[in-house]
Amino acid sequence: MAACDGASKGNPGPAGWAWVVADESETPARWEAGPLGKATNNVAELTALERLLTAIDPGVPLEIRMDSQYAMKAVTTWLPGWKRNGWKTSAGKPVANQDLVVRIDELLDGRKVEFRYVPAHQVDGDPLNDFADRAASQAATVQESAGSELGSPEPPPSPDTPQTKAPRRKATAARKNGSSSRTIKAKFPGRCLCGRGYAAGEQIAKNAQGWGHPDCRTADA
Repeated sequence: MAACDGASKGNPGPAGWAWVVADESETPARWEAGPLGKATNNVAELTALERLLTAIDPGVPLEIRMDSQYAMKAVTTWLPGWKRNGWKTSAGKPVANQDLVVRIDELLDGRKVEFRYVPAHQVDGDPLNDFADRAASQAATVQESAGSELGSPEPPPSPDTPQTKAPRRKATAARKNGSSSRTIKAKFPGRCLCGRGYAAGEQIAKNAQGWGHPDCRTADA
């Protein structure tokens, strides 16, 4: 099973894509993410699917989990009609993002693929889709490639997904490490001590070593 997702910070704005493949226990086993520069969310979503299908052997059956109804319907519901109409919509207009849709159509030919829609940005949502969402969001924000083959750490929590409250013991540990539980929006882009960057407007927190990601604020110096 697999999941893919795209992100655009502004739509259009800095965008990124990501895909992840899981093992039998649904644990992420292989993943990849990359930047797209300035692009729309739809382009990012379709690119994520195209990169996933390109990376996986055509003989491997796939269940692909996605939170983009546009991307899923584009390649499962609308595509046959577009092809019959000479890549025109029912209104006679050119199909948007045709190059990506055509490429995905070619990659799906002869493959066994099942698409599954999952809601986005849920606290207890689909873990694979959440992983892809986080990786795509990070790629869009920092505009850098990441993935298992690059030895990248697991992507951080997406700022678009509500986070559950941290246990009191973690908050206490944070105070002992000299950090504050308060978060603010960054006025300027910067880089956390973990090595990952953060964008202007992203939530950051302060600890004894400076400003960075809230999830890094209890890290040792």
